[in-house]
Amino acid sequence: MSDLKGRTKKFAIEIIRFVQSLNNHPTHRVIGNQLLRSGTSVGANYRAACRAKSDADYKYKIKIVEEEIDETGYWIELLIESGILSTSKVQSLLKEANELTAIFSSISIKLKAKSK
Repeated sequence: MSDLKGRTKKFAIEIIRFVQSLNNHPTHRVIGNQLLRSGTSVGANYRAACRAKSDADYKYKIKIVEEEIDETGYWIELLIESGILSTSKVQSLLKEANELTAIFSSISIKLKAKSK
């Protein structure tokens, strides 16, 4: 659990640094703001999940984390597929977003199966 806390915090810091490096073009600002919101909320929401008051609360909060990390991957993909940035500039962020999405999706699936 603490490994994921550290990993999601590190990811948020990488997102912050990346967004700061974008130029001031209106498209970069809009996508950068969306990326900043979703990418930094992953760790914050995971921390909230770790402090859940019940199993149902934990399950609900993990689902939010899953949604936020998936959204973060979407914004990164938009930057790449629109040609705004080359894949090499954001490859490590996309890789980590995809890995975290897989992790939190797996947790969510296990929680859903456990509650049946």
